[in-house]
Amino acid sequence: MRIETQCLHEGYEPKNGETRVLPIYQSTTYKYDSTEHIGKLFDLSVEGHMYSRISNPTVEAVEKKIAALEGGVGALCTTSGQAASLLSILNIMKAGDHFISAATIYGGTINLFAVTLKKFGIECTFVDPDADEEEIQKAFRENTKAVFGETIANPAIAIFDIEKFAKIAHKNNVPLIVDNTFATPILCRPIAFGADIVIHSTTKYMDGHAVQVGGVIVDSGNFDWTNGKFPEYTEPDESYHGVIYTRDFGKAAYITKARVQLTRDFGTYPSANAAFLLNLGLETLAVRMERHCENALKVAQYLAAQEKIEFVNYPALKDNKYHTLYQKYVPKGCSGVISFSLRGSRENAVRFLDNLKLASNVVHVADIRTCVLHPASSTHRQLTDEQLKAAGITPGLIRLSVGLENIQDIIDDLEQAFQKI
Repeated sequence: MRIETQCLHEGYEPKNGETRVLPIYQSTTYKYDSTEHIGKLFDLSVEGHMYSRISNPTVEAVEKKIAALEGGVGALCTTSGQAASLLSILNIMKAGDHFISAATIYGGTINLFAVTLKKFGIECTFVDPDADEEEIQKAFRENTKAVFGETIANPAIAIFDIEKFAKIAHKNNVPLIVDNTFATPILCRPIAFGADIVIHSTTKYMDGHAVQVGGVIVDSGNFDWTNGKFPEYTEPDESYHGVIYTRDFGKAAYITKARVQLTRDFGTYPSANAAFLLNLGLETLAVRMERHCENALKVAQYLAAQEKIEFVNYPALKDNKYHTLYQKYVPKGCSGVISFSLRGSRENAVRFLDNLKLASNVVHVADIRTCVLHPASSTHRQLTDEQLKAAGITPGLIRLSVGLENIQDIIDDLEQAFQKI
């Protein structure tokens, strides 16, 4: 099936007489015929649902759909995108380990990596994603265990050179983790370019309607966990009676470990109802992304012609520094998110935002409705001036998430707000 059809049909296939729409299995527990069978579930020797903190039939159907969309061997849904980022790292690392991340990633993830994980003894080095391979190589250490980046950075809207970073990561025998939230598998499938793990905040375009918070981790099944750097995959897990993930689960070793070890212990699994709502969003994802990209390009072209604007970040524009990478990785479109910087002070940007009428000033992005945000005073306000600069955030930077409204209504709203600054 092609990806537009997969959005509708993957994950759930009703049998004769069953409901056509994915049902909500609103249950925490499951009944079995014997104690022996339950024992086998806890030994991980048979498939099945033992408890909804680890798996649930509704959520499982959505996981299968997303895995198919990304081209992975398996997926694990989480309660938020931040939970997906956290588990993707903790599934590989422990205290004393180190990893590398692009400096342009989302501010909340920077805080997770630079502050919170550091308290647990895991250190992150941030690198300029536009640096050459030789410069990035200098950041690697003997205890480096992974590399992390965003396909389309939030809010810098920089395109991550997946193949370049995959090459560097694999040269150092570590996996590449890519946050594909803004691109979605409709615009880019990072696994096809060498990514080993793909994560999403499903709260954004996958949901698209601002009705559920969630995340997901997708395992490509391609990374060799037996290369000597990851003993937790090749040695017995005593919490599961000596299971060896690479031996017992093959290509699905990573995603299995994330589920039965980390989700079991941290309780980051979403509800069946949340997964049902997410599935509704996924069914129209391909159609929505086409319209988001179409509207955003027209808005970006309009913004680029405004004298009050210092710069516009949208790689689909031909003069954008990432246009070549855009053509390589997201040629069908660059999502609906644009960032642009107003000339003058931070107050100028705030005044502009407060005068918008159609666009909502919200702490959200990638919605069917047009919304805006001032990152420096909201989502990224915890960052230092140096970190803001590294993330591509100026005092006047505005993140504009272009929705599905009539394009002229969106532009009219921007125009009247410009007239008031």
